[in-house]
Amino acid sequence: MTSRPYRRRTDVTVVSLLLLVLAAVLGPAPSSAAGNDWWVPGARPSPDSGIGVTGEPFTGTDAQGEVRGFVDAHDHLFANEAFGGRLICGKVFSEAGIADALKDCPEHYPDGSLAVFDFITKGGDGRHDPVGWPTFKDWPAHDSLTHQQNYYAWVERAWRGGQRVLVNDLVTNGVICSVYFFKDRGCDEMTSIRLQAKLSYDLQAYVDRMYGGPGKGWFRIVTDSAQAREVVRQGKLAVVLGVETSEPFGCKQVLDVPQCDRKDIDAGLDELYALGVRSMFLCHKFDNALCGVRFDSGSLGTAINVGQFLSTGTFWKTEKCTGPQADNPIGSAAAPGAEAKLPAGVRVPSYDADARCNVRGLTDLGEYAVRGMMKRRMMLEIDHMSVKAVGRALDIFDSASYPGVISSHSWMDMNWTDRIYGLGGFVAQYMNGSEGFVAEADRTKTLRDKYGVGYGYGTDMNGVGGWPGPRGADAPNKVTYPFRSVDGGSVIDRVTTGERTWDLNTDGAAHYGLVPDWIEDIRRVGGQDVVKDLFRGAESYLDTWGATERHQAGADLARGAPATASSAEWWNPFTSYAPGRAVDGTRDTRWASEWSDGQWLRIDLGSTHRVGRVTLDWERAYGKAYGIQLSTDGTNWRTVWSTTTGDGGLDTARFPGIPARYVRVAGTERGTQWGYSLYEVGVHSS
Repeated sequence: MTSRPYRRRTDVTVVSLLLLVLAAVLGPAPSSAAGNDWWVPGARPSPDSGIGVTGEPFTGTDAQGEVRGFVDAHDHLFANEAFGGRLICGKVFSEAGIADALKDCPEHYPDGSLAVFDFITKGGDGRHDPVGWPTFKDWPAHDSLTHQQNYYAWVERAWRGGQRVLVNDLVTNGVICSVYFFKDRGCDEMTSIRLQAKLSYDLQAYVDRMYGGPGKGWFRIVTDSAQAREVVRQGKLAVVLGVETSEPFGCKQVLDVPQCDRKDIDAGLDELYALGVRSMFLCHKFDNALCGVRFDSGSLGTAINVGQFLSTGTFWKTEKCTGPQADNPIGSAAAPGAEAKLPAGVRVPSYDADARCNVRGLTDLGEYAVRGMMKRRMMLEIDHMSVKAVGRALDIFDSASYPGVISSHSWMDMNWTDRIYGLGGFVAQYMNGSEGFVAEADRTKTLRDKYGVGYGYGTDMNGVGGWPGPRGADAPNKVTYPFRSVDGGSVIDRVTTGERTWDLNTDGAAHYGLVPDWIEDIRRVGGQDVVKDLFRGAESYLDTWGATERHQAGADLARGAPATASSAEWWNPFTSYAPGRAVDGTRDTRWASEWSDGQWLRIDLGSTHRVGRVTLDWERAYGKAYGIQLSTDGTNWRTVWSTTTGDGGLDTARFPGIPARYVRVAGTERGTQWGYSLYEVGVHSS
C-alpha cells in the first residue's frame, strides 16, 4: 500500500488533511453448466459480473520448463476489512451475491455528503452516486480510492488474461483506524491481519464451490514455490499471502522506547507463517521499533509526520546521506488540518534540503526480525524502509548469500536494483500509466538482461495510491477491442458488470478486471519486449522464492574458534573486549583494540579448510583500510581481499576459495578516533 509522491493533492480542511495523511499508509447460486470447459464454473452466482474473455487459459510450461505468466507482486484484496472496516467500501465477494458485495458504505448515502475519505483522496466535495451494482455510475474509478476494486470476478478476468501469480498483502494501520470517524470493529493491527488471512481462504473455498469442490477452483493459495509452480502449470492463479502493516507484532516505538521484544517478534513470525504468510514489510509509513521509513513528500508528508508524532511521540529526523541512495524529500509544505491536531506549542520541524536520509535504520530488534525471517525462509519487502535500513538488511543478506528480497511497487531507491538482482531478488514496478511504466521498464532493461530475469507489476489496488487514468478515445496506439491475450489463446473484450461497461481508453484502470487491458496498452505504447519481460515475471518471482526456500546457512568456521589479537582495549573492569568475543556467536559482545592504526585479529580454524568468504560486523569503531589474510601455517600470510574505503556496518569479503587454517583481519587505517571493534567475524567456505 503506497501513495505516489508526485501526485498532486487538493488542499483540504483540517479534519480531512489529517485523514489524508494517515491514509497514505493502507456460496454461489447455480447457473448454467460449464460443459467440458474446465475454466468455466458450473455454478456461478446469478446475477454476477461478466468476464469478457473467451478461450482456454494457457497451461503447462514453456520449452525450457519455465512457468509463463504475469505476476502482481503487490495487491490488497481485503483492505476493506482494514482501518476499522469502513474506509474502503464494498467486498471482494459475498455469499449474498454481487448486490451485497458491491455496495457503498452506509455513511456515503444518499449523495456522498459524509464520504470524508473520498473527499480527501479525490478532491471536490466528496459527493458521488453511492449506488454500485448494477449502475456503477461513479465507482469503481481510477481516482476513486475508497471503493472496492478487487471484486473476485475482476480478479478472475485478470487471471484469464494471463496473470498467474498474485501477492495478496494483508494490510491495515491502527492510527488511521483510531482517527477515522466510521468503523465497525477495533483497531488492533494483528486482529485485522488474521481476519484478512481467514477471508483469503474463505474466498478460495467460495471459488472452489463454483467448480465442484475443494481444490477445483482457479484461486489457489500457495505456501511454497513448488506448489505455486504446480498451480501455474495447471493454468490457475497462485496466490501468495504477504503482510504490509505499520506496527507488526505490536512493534511500535513510543518516545524511542520499543513496545515489543524478541519474544513478541518470534511469536508474531511464527503466527504469520502458520497463517501462510511468506513475505512481509517490517515498517510502513511510521518509524517503528524495527526500522525507520522512507518519507512521504509535500503536504502528505507533513501530515504523515504529524501522524507519526501522534502515534510515537517523535517526528521524523533526517541527516545527510552517506551514499548515492536517498529517502524521499520531506519538504516544508503546510498541512494546516493535520498540524492543528498537534499539542499547543508543538510544531513540525523544518528540514534541510541536503539532509535526505532518515537517521533511523534497522534497529537491533529489526535485525532480529530480519534474521528471524531468514530462519523461516521468508521474503523481506524493502519498499518503505529507509535507505539506511535497506542498506543494513542487504548487508545481512549479502553476508549470508540470502536471495529473499523483494521490491514490489517502486517505493525503494532505484539505486538498489542492481544489488537486489545480484542477490537473486525480485523487482516489480507500480501500476503507472503505460507511458511512465514503459519508460521505467526501459531504464532498467539492461539490468534485467544482465541477470536474465523477468519483470513484475504491483497494482496496489485497494491501497489508496491512485491508478492510471484514461489516455483518451483518440489517443495514439490506443487499445482496440477485442484483442488477443499475450499467449494468443484468449480473446479479450470490454468487461461489463451490471449496466456498466468499462473501456481502458476512456475509464482508465478503474478496477482489477482492467489489468489485461492495461497490459495491452503497455504493448501498444512500448512494444512487445516490455510485455515479454512481464510475461516472464511469474518465473522470476518463483525463482526468488524457491532460492529463498532452499537457502542453507553456511557453517561459520570461526564460531567458537581460538582467537588472538595485537591488543585488546581495557578500561572497564566489568566488560571484556578480548579477541574471543568476536567469534562467540552473539552481537551482545565485541572485540576492541587499542586506539592506534596497526592492529590485527587472528582466528585459528583448528584445521585447514577452503575459505572463500569472511563477514565482519563492525561496531562504531570500524576499519577504513584493512585486509583479509589467510595462512596454512600461521607464519606465511597471503592477502586475499582488501579495501581502503571501509565505512563500517556489515562487510562481506568474497574471493576464490583458498585452503587456510588461519584467518587474519589486518587493519591499517581506522575509520574513527577509536580503535577497531568487531561484534562478530564469520568465516565461510564460500
